[in-house]
Amino acid sequence: MAVLVSVVEGHSEVEALPVLLRRLLAELERPEIIVARPVRAKRYRVVRPGELERTLELARRHRQGCDAIMLLLDADDDCPKELAPSLMGRATDAGYRLPLGVVLAKPELETWFVGSLESLRGVRGIHEGAVSPECPEGIRDAKGYLSAQMTHGRRYVEVDDQPAMTNEFDLALARQHCPSFDKFMRDVRDILALT
Repeated sequence: MAVLVSVVEGHSEVEALPVLLRRLLAELERPEIIVARPVRAKRYRVVRPGELERTLELARRHRQGCDAIMLLLDADDDCPKELAPSLMGRATDAGYRLPLGVVLAKPELETWFVGSLESLRGVRGIHEGAVSPECPEGIRDAKGYLSAQMTHGRRYVEVDDQPAMTNEFDLALARQHCPSFDKFMRDVRDILALT
């Protein structure tokens, strides 16, 4: 059985990304792939010279094994179309040979929820009239936007809400509205094709 190891930045992603990957593996009919517990790495460190390489080596030596790696970071203020290829180039230059995907959620992972808001109505306090904006990736504070879409007295709490919303959001809707999520889906498929 092949083992997919992901690298993420936060505690909530450690819980949420395996949920998302298992959903995708079920959809792609690849139940034999094992989703390992993610490796956590601070984004500001990963983008520094030498740190990406160290992080990938840490993932490669994962205690559950490692046959492929998915690196998922928030783009924040960086352009994903520039930073992701740069990180991929650094991995290649370092002689990294396992299947690797590098995705930067634009500007942050919660944007994928904003892009599929209609599918989250009634989930974790999202009000029944919530509608995705025209350009979700143009919103700078997706966490704040999600809080504004919640019923009175509720606000988005990353460590509680992110894993739950990851289990519920409509993948096709997010893919349609969020190019960074579309890239994530394509990268997962590409990685799996090599394992």
